[in-house]
Amino acid sequence: MAMIPLQTSFRGDFVVQLVPVEDTDDMNTVAEKIAHHAVGLRVAIRDAPKRVYFNGKELPPEMTVADSGIGVMDYVEAGYVG
Repeated sequence: MAMIPLQTSFRGDFVVQLVPVEDTDDMNTVAEKIAHHAVGLRVAIRDAPKRVYFNGKELPPEMTVADSGIGVMDYVEAGYVG
């Protein structure tokens, strides 16, 4: 297990955050870690699933960071579906 720092933002937010994730985290966990720094603070809470986007593509929720090709300090975005 390795910690990977990422540059992140949550859709609708204007702040880019440095968020550490584990290479074993799946995208649901990554989305929640990113949302923790924005949702309920600068982004309204919604009853909708969250997803992670990397290089303009939505990543499957069950995919791990290690399997995604995301590397140290890459920019990753999270957001609500729909």
